[in-house]
Amino acid sequence: MAENRQLRAISLTSHTHRGVKYPIQWGQSDPLQRGPIIGSIADSSLKNTIGSHAGSYCVYRAMAVAKGDLSPVHKPDLTNTEPVVDIGPYPQWFDPAKIVSIDPWGHRVASDFKAEIDAGVDIRPTIAITKARITIPEIQYAVLQGLVKADGKILLASGEANVTKIALEPVWHLPGIAERIGVEEMTLRRAMFEQTGGMFPELVTRPDISIFMPPIGSTTIYLFGDIDAITDPDREVACRVHDECNGSDVFGSDICTCRPYLTHGIEVCIGTAQKGGVGIIVYNRKEGRALGEVTKFLVYNARKRQTGGDRAAAYFERTECIAGVEDMRFQPLMPDPLHWLGVTRIDHMASMSNMKFDALTSQGIEIVNRVTIPDDLIPEDARVEMDAKKAAGYFCDGEVLNSEQLAEKSGRDLEAY
Repeated sequence: MAENRQLRAISLTSHTHRGVKYPIQWGQSDPLQRGPIIGSIADSSLKNTIGSHAGSYCVYRAMAVAKGDLSPVHKPDLTNTEPVVDIGPYPQWFDPAKIVSIDPWGHRVASDFKAEIDAGVDIRPTIAITKARITIPEIQYAVLQGLVKADGKILLASGEANVTKIALEPVWHLPGIAERIGVEEMTLRRAMFEQTGGMFPELVTRPDISIFMPPIGSTTIYLFGDIDAITDPDREVACRVHDECNGSDVFGSDICTCRPYLTHGIEVCIGTAQKGGVGIIVYNRKEGRALGEVTKFLVYNARKRQTGGDRAAAYFERTECIAGVEDMRFQPLMPDPLHWLGVTRIDHMASMSNMKFDALTSQGIEIVNRVTIPDDLIPEDARVEMDAKKAAGYFCDGEVLNSEQLAEKSGRDLEAY
């Protein structure tokens, strides 16, 4: 059995009278005045966050330390890791109410806090920006069929697309998060402490620490075209904000419209980029409306086995019976990555969601045109979902079923698989 001889005495941070050496002044226009986000435990006396880096992967890091594969005081060498494109700063960064769930300066730490890093402070990026080439079979097929034209720069003749790819770790400013979702900060802190089984006692014992790095999934942004078009009023912006659905997005499950709508959104983004604009895909790890995949599969079984069969009228009810709530994605937090990019207007929004529309427009992002999913892209078994969402208020330009039609069975039975 491996033994890690670098483990030190346990340092409890739940109660301290030392205060915070690097206090955070959220919303400051100067990163040095705002202060660095220090989530590393390499020197716990400098740490100014609750939680640590890497989101949900921090548990695996702990396992690597326990096994002796990773030094608990390892510091990353950030040589040549700087962003491949410059993003910001934008006015939204300086409004403490505009961005509350990510660190807007998180991609610039190697340059903005070089002096502190050179002095030995372990300050790590929470945003990374690179370039990539992606292959989407549906886009390749569209190119082969002449439905989408390759331009040789954004979309290649092979059907592959060139993108700028951005990964964002969650960094929560707790006062801002509480205000955004409409609760008192201490109510939020206590609930998170209790509902995580007491995982983070600092939530209730350290009100002087305002930053929480929660162990949740991250966000990825895929940019098509010229990023400067985002802030150019003469060029168009297309966007789809997509919440993770592993079954559909990766494996093509036909019980929902997730992958078809995602690939259609990518096509809309490519088309806008080819016209001189920019396309933005924001991909959030919020599986099953943030209820989790186990809950989602339980709901599938309940829908298929219920008396009367799988039908739109009972779509949301079956979710709430199991999860206790229909949705936990907290869409009011969703606009933050777009604020970070400097987005103020979306010309083509590939989404029918009224919750996403309301979240964006209420926070000052104009939506000019809402792009629905073409009817021929809706899988057979996904009609239940689509009909239920339309009846619940989702934007559509077609028929909304009446109560009698919604009560009719339209999804396949489990025996049909």
